[in-house]
Amino acid sequence: MTKPKGRFQLTNEQKEEFTTSFQLFDSEGKNAIDLHELKVLMRALGFNISKQQILALVREIDPTNHGIVSFDTYLEIMTDVASRRDPQEEMKKAFLLFAGEKGLINVQDLKRVCKQLGEKMSEEELGAMVAEFDRDGDGSINEEEFLQIMKGSGSF
Repeated sequence: MTKPKGRFQLTNEQKEEFTTSFQLFDSEGKNAIDLHELKVLMRALGFNISKQQILALVREIDPTNHGIVSFDTYLEIMTDVASRRDPQEEMKKAFLLFAGEKGLINVQDLKRVCKQLGEKMSEEELGAMVAEFDRDGDGSINEEEFLQIMKGSGSF
């Protein structure tokens, strides 16, 4: 079966992430999860989605669904949802996680995030990171500078 031209395709990294996540929720190894597990799984993956949206997505892909989602149906749903994501919006959300309401990322913000992630980096290393990407020389990274970093990294 060939895929229609122009249809959104998941990257290998996305496929791997979605497969691994599904397997964590498919604890019995039945190659299926229920609708509640699907909702929790999608939220864990960063998709802010309601129960009604889940039901609509499942019915669209599998009209005869009876509350259980196979792995194949799950991948179709994730492909559909991932294709609707706006990379620019995702980058802005990521920026706000670092910067908060002040709209700038400084060494202290990086230090906080590193601590949350269990990363050990010295203040000097973090300062060097800020200095490298601080194009306007104000000692912090603004949204525009952050977006340039993210676009350059290929993360989005």
